[in-house]
Amino acid sequence: MNRKGVLLAAALALGFGGAANAAGLTLTSPDIKDGATIQSEQVFAGFGCTGKNVSPALAWSGAPSGTKSFALTAYDPDAPTGSGWWHWVVFNMPANATELVKDAGAVSKNLAPKGTVQSRTDFGTPGWGGPCPPQGDKPHHYIFTVYALDVDHLDADANASAAYIGFNLHFHTLAKASFTGLYGR
Repeated sequence: MNRKGVLLAAALALGFGGAANAAGLTLTSPDIKDGATIQSEQVFAGFGCTGKNVSPALAWSGAPSGTKSFALTAYDPDAPTGSGWWHWVVFNMPANATELVKDAGAVSKNLAPKGTVQSRTDFGTPGWGGPCPPQGDKPHHYIFTVYALDVDHLDADANASAAYIGFNLHFHTLAKASFTGLYGR
């Protein structure tokens, strides 16, 4: 498969299609409501953006039988890159995990469930990188997706790209649920 095909497959596997809740799995956030504007607390601090870059609290429930771990992504399909922008890639969360607390995306704080891996985003580092669309763009869509997986862990580390994780998620997802936040400046 050529590079474009791999990127397309990864985007589809990671929820680019704006997937609805599946098999009873739900994803919610007290910080970002589906279809609502993302607040400055979550916005990136850099590239001309002056947010606090705090990852939102997220909670999920209704995982199907056979779930052995969870993964989560945050993706902006509207970024002017030709392939969108990955803001958060989280995997190897244990099967008993039901949430990521606020600021769990600050890797150095160790707030994510034990064993969780946060890999490289399009900012070039692991952990949360908040919204920061170009000045004057229409509000971008930030798709948060949780995945219930049929494996205990993905064989990857914090250097893994979103495309690599997406390839693996494609083959191990039992169910996924998404919601979308909006942000423009």
